[in-house]
Amino acid sequence: MDLRSLVLMFSSALLAVSSFFYGWKIVRKRNYLLGLEMWIVGTSATNAIGFFATGNAVSYEVAHFFDAFSRGFGMPVIAVAGLMAITHGYKPSIRQDVAVFVASFALTFVLVGADFIAGVLPYYYLAMWILLSIYLAYFVKRLLNVGAVLEALGVAVSSMASLAIAGIYDFYKIPGEETNVVLNFFTLALCTWAGFMPTIYYGYCALERVQRGGQISKRLAPSHN
Repeated sequence: MDLRSLVLMFSSALLAVSSFFYGWKIVRKRNYLLGLEMWIVGTSATNAIGFFATGNAVSYEVAHFFDAFSRGFGMPVIAVAGLMAITHGYKPSIRQDVAVFVASFALTFVLVGADFIAGVLPYYYLAMWILLSIYLAYFVKRLLNVGAVLEALGVAVSSMASLAIAGIYDFYKIPGEETNVVLNFFTLALCTWAGFMPTIYYGYCALERVQRGGQISKRLAPSHN
């Protein structure tokens, strides 16, 4: 196995660990939309390890499917809905959570399997990530409003980096892509997404602390009845 494959495996492992760990922490908060989407990213990264290590076609197809899921629906729709629990008080039922995942999986099969959509698919992925970035800009604003500067900076940097990755994914080829050990698209993308998970988690926690503090203040406030 060459050094480039080892670097790609390490980058995939970094993303897998980050996604599973922070997804678990979010699930513990009973935010299943955001937490499970992080686990799906982790599943894609885990299969990427298998592909880079062995060239196994099944591992590639599984990684590709879950990557398409996250780019097309998981992050721009499901993760945003999960984050809206802390920005807008959105609390869907378990039935609604299941319905969103089932519909997204069904639509992902269309994205990866339908020939008629292949020509516009790169533009669709990019448009969805731009929409995600717009929401994350609002998320950063909310963090700044409560004084969570470090968390806001983390989300802003990871958001801009992931948008840059989305912009070059299907539209630009890095010179020396096939041979570069570190400076290749997949290494940059995997490491960028690995950093995306903790920044989202800590931003979520910062807003959650403020929200919880506000609820406690209301309970302690003297009654005028």
